[in-house]
Formats: sequence, structure tokens, C-alpha cells
Amino acid sequence: ELARISRHSREDQGVAADVRTPGYRQLAELMPLAPATGAALLAVDGVTNPQNLGMLIRSAAAGGSTGIVLPRRGGCDICPLVIKASAGTVFRAPLLRCDGLPEALAALRDCGWRISILDGHARASLFDHLDARARVFVLGGETAGVGAAVRELADESLRIPMANGVESLNVAVTAALVAFRARLAR
Repeated sequence: ELARISRHSREDQGVAADVRTPGYRQLAELMPLAPATGAALLAVDGVTNPQNLGMLIRSAAAGGSTGIVLPRRGGCDICPLVIKASAGTVFRAPLLRCDGLPEALAALRDCGWRISILDGHARASLFDHLDARARVFVLGGETAGVGAAVRELADESLRIPMANGVESLNVAVTAALVAFRARLAR
């Protein structure tokens, strides 16, 4: 019976619990979500590795992100591995669920949010202008980056300047840099 409830019989260790997550909401419940000065949402597009998602949530929560937009389609769901990798911050982090990311970003944009995608080939740096505009920073998946539908909605593309020929960073490291950048802007 426990294996049926947990759906992870190898990981349940004989225990099941119903846990409340006060920061977990539906993005649609908060619409229209008018942005406050300096507000920063992180949106996840195509992140499929549970450890990466968990560490991303931990990084975003540590940096004081306004919220983390998690689409139901095209990515990893909250599971025991995400919880473990987040070191429990998934229970405190402001998680905002949506069905599809392109639709959610279009709605946020209509409310006044600026859509900023992270792209290693962008000309502008994440750190060029530390203004306090409310932004949704979109972080792409481990392999393909930000998808085409999301890319079309972007108001700007930003890169993280890197030395020594390094081409990319882990998505959780990127989330930390973005979250703390937004904090500096405030």
C-alpha cells in the first residue's frame, strides 16, 4: 500500500507523509500579477534533471527571488529527488505552477513584466545594467537551452560573462547568479 502511495518504493523507506508547502501556488491565482520594483521571477524552460531543479530552487530561494515559475509541461515535476536536492527549501520557496511556459510568460508580459532569457550567445551581459525593472528570467534546459516559443516572447537576451573558455554553467549555478543579481539591483 505504501509503495502505491509513494510511487517510489525504493526511496520511501517505509514512510509516507502529506506535506504542506505554503509557498506553492498556481500562477493563475495571482494574475494579474503587477510587478513591484525590483521583483524577479525565475522561470524554468525544459529542465528535466531532478537534481538540477532542486538545486535551482535552493539557489533561487537563497537569493530571495520573488517566485519560481514551474510549467507542468516540458520539464521535471516535484519529486523526492527534487526535494532532496533542494535541501528542503522546496517547502519554503515561492513556487508558481503553470500549465505551459509560453502562455504564462505572455500573461506576465501583459502585466508589465520584462521577459529576459539567458543565452550564452547574447551580446548584453546579465551584469551590464543593474536596474530595478521587474523581470522574469528564463533559464533553459540542460541540453537545448530556452525553447523557440519562449525565445520569441523575450524582450532581451542576456549572457553570463565567463573566462578561461568556459562555455556554460550548470542551470542551478545560473539561477544563483540571476537571483543574487536581482537582489543587487534592489
